[in-house]
Amino acid sequence: MIGIVLGSGLGLLAETVAVEREVTFAEAGLPASSVPGHAGKFILGKLGGTPVVLMKGRVHLYEGHGPRLVTAGVRWMAEQGIQKFILTNAAGTLNPDFAPGTWMILSDHLNLTGTSPLEGPDFIDMSVAYDAVWRAEFRTAAASTGMVLHEGVYAGLRGPQYETPAEIRMLRTIGADAVGMSTVLETIQARSLGLPVAAFSCLTNWAAGITTATLDHHEVLETGKQAAQAMIGLLAEVLGEK
Repeated sequence: MIGIVLGSGLGLLAETVAVEREVTFAEAGLPASSVPGHAGKFILGKLGGTPVVLMKGRVHLYEGHGPRLVTAGVRWMAEQGIQKFILTNAAGTLNPDFAPGTWMILSDHLNLTGTSPLEGPDFIDMSVAYDAVWRAEFRTAAASTGMVLHEGVYAGLRGPQYETPAEIRMLRTIGADAVGMSTVLETIQARSLGLPVAAFSCLTNWAAGITTATLDHHEVLETGKQAAQAMIGLLAEVLGEK
């Protein structure tokens, strides 16, 4: 069974699942998300014959929740029996070669949230946060379907404000290709549970200062919806035969 988290504007992916059961965040002990584009429920069913648990939406640090609550959904899915974990998010692109409207598979991340979901002497090795074998499988599948799939480093910040141009210059200097407000804590939690992780950023907009455009969450949602079809095809290619 595979757990999949659907980020901002990516709920369309849930429509490809043969639904067997739905569980609201409240029923699972999570708070409802206050962010547009995050439905706030789990969907259990099958995607191309593969048993899946979808987390449709997520809760965030910037909504006032602590790191343990932000990652409670990961632990709930692990209790349902998932063996692998896929994360998706909407992100701004810092890399001039990674255009908005395309996808990036994460090779690594920068945890700039200032916190962790782990407590006590829980010293988890994060040398390989994102499973290399799985990444190669997704890259091969993308190439076979003609999908543009970049690979790079994701910087996770707390938000909710978007970054300043100066902050974007800093992030580029330290190696980030994309920036967003989720994913890194969920990855840390999943790795602490022994789950292999693959994560994807839907690159919805240029980060601040790269163009003169004003950043807008409605644009993020719309670009996510338009790009969702490519991710549906990629997941079907990789998971459909499992």
